[in-house]
Amino acid sequence: MSETEANKDLLEALNSVQDVKVGDVVKGEVLAFDDDRQVIVGIENAGVEGVVPARELSNDAELSVGDVLDLVVVSKIGSDKEGGSYLLSQRRLAERKVWEDIEKKFEAGETITAPVNQIVKGGLVVDAGVRGFVPASMVSDRFVEDLKQFKGQTLEFKIVEIEPSENRLILSRKELVAQEREAKKKEVMDKLVVGDVVEGKVARLTNFGAFVDLGGVDGLVHVSEISFERIDKPADALKVGQEVNVKVLAVDEERDRISLSIKQTLPQPWDKVAQEVAEGDVLEGTVKRLTTFGAFVEVFPGVEGLVHISQISHKHIATPNEVLNSGETVQVKVLSVDVAAHRLALSIKALQEKPVAEKKEVAPAPEKVEVPEEETGFTLGDVIGDQLKQD
Repeated sequence: MSETEANKDLLEALNSVQDVKVGDVVKGEVLAFDDDRQVIVGIENAGVEGVVPARELSNDAELSVGDVLDLVVVSKIGSDKEGGSYLLSQRRLAERKVWEDIEKKFEAGETITAPVNQIVKGGLVVDAGVRGFVPASMVSDRFVEDLKQFKGQTLEFKIVEIEPSENRLILSRKELVAQEREAKKKEVMDKLVVGDVVEGKVARLTNFGAFVDLGGVDGLVHVSEISFERIDKPADALKVGQEVNVKVLAVDEERDRISLSIKQTLPQPWDKVAQEVAEGDVLEGTVKRLTTFGAFVEVFPGVEGLVHISQISHKHIATPNEVLNSGETVQVKVLSVDVAAHRLALSIKALQEKPVAEKKEVAPAPEKVEVPEEETGFTLGDVIGDQLKQD
């Protein structure tokens, strides 16, 4: 080879050497591993070496000498005069590709799927290839008290905000959950038939009733339809999360309302009255309510009878609460039973001994005193006789 040709080859080799800049994507051949598990690579077409720290390798990377890696230049170490090299990263290049894919999905209005790997005070942290954050207010279309239930779950998210330069990815499930709920609601509403008995789970409790989840749509069990027993508030008989059987009373698709009943799935308590109670029976019960005209006594769960004020005591009382208290246990006698009308007439005083009336002392009759006739010395004959003679 002539000197001219050698110089030409050298010039071409020098011209083929690439300038390495921060942010460039380069290929690096694995040359060695140092004691800190860092990977020493030779950057192709650059004539310089680079270092890939262990933390900058992909999690699934299993490397050998001679492997060629796609890397991104993070920074420069030293200077050219000192034979300086570059800090490289395989992990950040993978993340860059993830960011690019997520940006494309964001622009196309597509969703992403990612596992929830951490629960923090303000929401959920997910692994979408990069770190994503879901604010607590965007986890669902309703308030979620316990976020821990989502840890480990793989969920679908809508991309709300993306800024790769700041590693900022904000995600939301709110709209997706609302859409899913609406779809499930329509499906359930189409299947519900008045009179059907279905299974559900208590979702919420209020003062006026319980909302039961039927698998995508909530129905209301009014407090009066929870039990045959009289209850003050739903929480006295039900708990959130409790599974219950309910009967469909009404379905109003236009107003998105479903009326349900729990008590109508239970045995009718008055059936027991018809079988076990007869006039003259003595029962034990609890005073449930006091009114001006009497006391209502529960003799079986859901079965109350009336003790009229005239049947409470042999003594005259102005109001029932003079002798009875709510919650008091009493013995009652059955006066009459009307199962069809759900009426039970009871008496308390019929089981009490009637007090003996006090005898009144009779004043002695006054003695009859005969007054002797006044003696005049004349007899009746003498008086009449003289009158006859004059005639």
